[in-house]
Amino acid sequence: MQFQTDKAIYIQIAEYVMEKILTGTWELDGKIPSVRDLGGEIEVNPNTVMRAYDKLQQQNIIYNKRGLGFFVAANAISLITNERKQHFIENEIPQIFRTMELLQISIDDIVELYNKHTS
Repeated sequence: MQFQTDKAIYIQIAEYVMEKILTGTWELDGKIPSVRDLGGEIEVNPNTVMRAYDKLQQQNIIYNKRGLGFFVAANAISLITNERKQHFIENEIPQIFRTMELLQISIDDIVELYNKHTS
């Protein structure tokens, strides 16, 4: 896993876990890799993975079954989707609109590109 320098590693690990859930790689109510296993897989300290798992647990995206490990919550996809939509709307869309204005890109241009991309 390649880490960005402008964001905490545990946040990037949490995003990685959410990506695995959204893509269906890790199933709802399914067991996810242990802290040690994921740490070894992505070559980070298990304490950093635990910090990411704690964050996801606080968001109710994963849960811990004592003695068995961590599991994906049944409603994890909707929680992740809602959180990511909110982040996109609050943080990325304003920057996109600013860039569009600076480069004089119209909403019609964007709609046309979107339609080409989704066809």
